[in-house]
This record gives sequence, C-alpha cells and structure tokens, in this order.
Amino acid sequence: MKKIWFFVFLLLPSFALAAPQGQIAGQINLNSIMNSPQFSSSIQMIIGIALISLVPFFLISVTGFLRIIIVFSLVRTAIGTQQVPPTSVLVGIAVFMTIFVMNPVWQEVNKKAIEPYNQGKFSEMQAFKAGSEPLKMFMLRQVRENDLALFVKFSNIEPPKKAEDVPLYVVIPAFMISELKTSFQIGFLLFIPFIIIDLVVANILLSLGMFMLSPVMVSLPFKILLFVLVDGWNLITRGLLMSFR
Repeated sequence: MKKIWFFVFLLLPSFALAAPQGQIAGQINLNSIMNSPQFSSSIQMIIGIALISLVPFFLISVTGFLRIIIVFSLVRTAIGTQQVPPTSVLVGIAVFMTIFVMNPVWQEVNKKAIEPYNQGKFSEMQAFKAGSEPLKMFMLRQVRENDLALFVKFSNIEPPKKAEDVPLYVVIPAFMISELKTSFQIGFLLFIPFIIIDLVVANILLSLGMFMLSPVMVSLPFKILLFVLVDGWNLITRGLLMSFR
C-alpha cells in the first residue's frame, strides 16, 4: 500500500507540468475550430433554425394576423357552424391576408435593412435597428394612445417626446392589446344580425308551441342564407383590409 502511494506522489509533478501544455493545445485547437469556415456556417445554420422557430411568435406579435384570425373565428361562432370553415382554412386565409397587408412594410424593411446588410454596408445590429423601424411605425399607426401610455408607465422609462421614441419592447404589447380590442369591436358588430335572426326564430317557435325544437338548428340555414346573400366573406375581407392604417 505504501508503495502505491509513493508512485502516486512521484507522478503528481509530471501531471502538473503536463497540464499547461494540454491546456495550451486545447486552446489552440478550440481557436482553430472557431475560426474555421465550417464552424461559422454551422453557427449561421443554428441561428437560422432558431429564427425560423420564432416565426409564429413574430407573426402573431407584430403583424395584423391577430386581428384577422380573431375576426374570422368570431364570424364562425356568430353563424354557429361549429368547425366550418375548419380552423386550418381560417389560419391559411389569415396568413395570406397578413402577407397582403404587411407587403408595403416588408418592402420597406427589405430596402432599408436587408439589401444594405447583404451588400455588407450594415452589421447585424444595424440591420436589426433599420428593419425594426418600419415595423414599429406600422404598429404605432394601429395602437391606441391609452394602451401605449399604459405600457410606457409600467416600463419605468422616461416619457418620450414623441411616439417614435418609444422602445420596440413597449410598442409590441401595446399593439397586441389594441389589436385584441379592435378585433372584438368588429366581432361585436358582426354578431348583431345573427343574434336578431336567433331571436326572431326563437319567438316564432315559442308562439307555435314547438318547445322541443332547437332554435339554433332552425336559424342556422337562415343565417347561412343571409351571409351568402350579402356576400359576407367579401364584406369582411374588405372591412379588415380597410381597417389597417
């Protein structure tokens, strides 16, 4: 046992002398790996995948998608067709309408941020700042002053002299709250004609003594007929597109 400990103590100095050399070699290898083209391309791929995963969050947070999908969902609920149109269809329509609404903003972002970045004139941070400005201006055109003032107050920042000076992280939640309010206001107006049809059908059935017959089942064909006669999808789509400033 004593011989084993003796050999251990003899080997410790050699480990101590060899450690710095191993560390230097490890640092050299690490630096060479980090500076290699394969490493930079791998990092770019990881960043790209991370950005793609944030697309749904981005779509909901800073575009008109939230207003469009909520209005379409409320229309389906007001008519009473349950799952018709399917949710996937409504989401698809909302996505393409969002692309249509945001197209001028995308073009401005491409002109002010993406093209200069591809030409090497901007760094990543400069491109982000230049590209976020058109998005912020779009959101500020839709946001309500009360909602913006609420988040400015609770963000503990100095009151800005003008709305353009508000940071992006303050504008985004104010924009989302404003979009929720706007979409519910539009949805309330859309509910009114269908509620009137339900009340009329319910009163007729009550007067006829048909207590066992569901008014919803009877009124559904009339609500669909009314929606088709007034070209409801065209009117709603036009109204949504005109509601964005």
